[in-house]
Amino acid sequence: MSNQSFGQIGETAAGEYLKNRGYKILARNFRTRWGEIDIVAKDGECLVFAEVKTRANERYGAPEEAVTRTKQQHLVKAAQIYLSQTKQSHALWRIDVLALLKQNDGFSVRHLQNAVTA
Repeated sequence: MSNQSFGQIGETAAGEYLKNRGYKILARNFRTRWGEIDIVAKDGECLVFAEVKTRANERYGAPEEAVTRTKQQHLVKAAQIYLSQTKQSHALWRIDVLALLKQNDGFSVRHLQNAVTA
């Protein structure tokens, strides 16, 4: 299985995780020149931009450790573009990281709310 397809499986699992917790999924794989937002969701009145990191194991570190300072800056810029394009510049929003680690027949999920700040 390629890294890309493994990542897509992780994103699907992350979407299900969020839905099961009452989030409404608004968009997947929103692309900008600053990169991609994996999932855009609504948590009550708050827009959530979710970065999903999926790993088979922690041999090279925890999944969330892959969200570098540069990646965080790109996520903020991409979120601002989404807000501008959807005319929601005054909306309440946050950036979460969902760290998925492969388990026997699924994934364990660490959900870091408001993990990235502007």
